[in-house]
Amino acid sequence: MRATAAGTPFGPIAFVSPRVRTRILKKPKVRRKDCVMGFLDKLKGTKHPVEGTPVMARADLLERLLALTHEKVPFAISVGTEADLEAQWKIVDAAWYETFAKAGLEKAHKIHLRLDEAEHEVRALEETWEVSWRAGVPALQMSAEKFQGRTFGSKEFGRDYAFTGVDPLRFGEAYNYRFDVSEMKDPIIDVVTRSGWKFVPVITKGKLKG
Repeated sequence: MRATAAGTPFGPIAFVSPRVRTRILKKPKVRRKDCVMGFLDKLKGTKHPVEGTPVMARADLLERLLALTHEKVPFAISVGTEADLEAQWKIVDAAWYETFAKAGLEKAHKIHLRLDEAEHEVRALEETWEVSWRAGVPALQMSAEKFQGRTFGSKEFGRDYAFTGVDPLRFGEAYNYRFDVSEMKDPIIDVVTRSGWKFVPVITKGKLKG
């Protein structure tokens, strides 16, 4: 170890004041609380906006989410009965029966969305229903397999089938839908976070209301 003129092993740092020297040698600590919160957010599926993203007004965010609905997109977002908005496949739309029948859709998803302006967060509750087909017409059934909460991934079709529609975020671009719930959820998350809000999955209707 090289000694300095002052006889210490610190080299040039030996000539710095003790207080500054301590700051140089001390490694920055990551706050444990931040690590825990980040882990919990990832576990719950919480999505945050990029730091510095301007926060959009609630009415404007509501409009942007409703605008995701398009005639060539197989899901629709509308004003909800149990929350501010609800997103779901257009399986109950007569114009889409044939498409979903060809896909052999076996499960249908609905996402309830509550916009909390005080917290600037959108809380989301997912529901999964069984689909049965009678003479080509879908029927949604409540059963023991009905699921509420957060869906990590779901193959909702019975056959290898893809529907070519448009990207809900880029209407000029084609998109091959496989009817996975992420194809409905990801555009919602994108709009929410780009609007400066947080997307927060919940598992009960009580948590949805806050």
